[in-house]
Amino acid sequence: MHDRRVAVFGIGGVGGYAADALIRARVGTIDIFDNDVVSVSNINRQLIATHKTIGRAKVEVMAERAAEIDPSVTVNTHNCFYMPDTADSYDLSVYDFIIDAIDTVTAKIELITRAAAAGVPMISCMGTGNKLDASQLEVTDIYNTSVCPLARVMRHELKRRGIEKLKVVYSREQPIKPKEAININGRNIPGSTAFVPAVAGLIAAGEAIKALSHSKAV
Repeated sequence: MHDRRVAVFGIGGVGGYAADALIRARVGTIDIFDNDVVSVSNINRQLIATHKTIGRAKVEVMAERAAEIDPSVTVNTHNCFYMPDTADSYDLSVYDFIIDAIDTVTAKIELITRAAAAGVPMISCMGTGNKLDASQLEVTDIYNTSVCPLARVMRHELKRRGIEKLKVVYSREQPIKPKEAININGRNIPGSTAFVPAVAGLIAAGEAIKALSHSKAV
């Protein structure tokens, strides 16, 4: 496992736990992508979010955590949002596996289509907001999903682009309507818990580890 390289896109409630699990599994090189900083609103659900880390770049905090867990693991930080206008800067073919924990549909589609073109196996995380039952998370193909609003959009967009399959972790739980809507810049933000995104991230990491373990060059 120490000769493998995995990329995690998005170091939030899902991606932070996925990256942490990869580090503890001693994946040799992990690339982490995120252009956000830790904020107070992250503390309820993100592994690296504490009052001590508020205002710091998430990728830098994650890299420091990795060094404390296992200094032999190389963590490459990319303080950027992976979007169509930045995607050409990165060669996805160098990775043995990719974990997509991005929130933005445009970015997810760009990453998925480019990973498919490069022949790199991956898992994509669907929505975990407004969910309370982590036991309803499951791994399946995107075209076998139901209920999840994000998965519905992704099915439509990926079919249009000729993507025939994609492993995802998603929840069959019906979204819960928050008692009080959180609106930021005219957009309602889903409520979130500490445990559902965390479990989704650990499941994604588990799928990566299984894929790496079953491949030839272990």
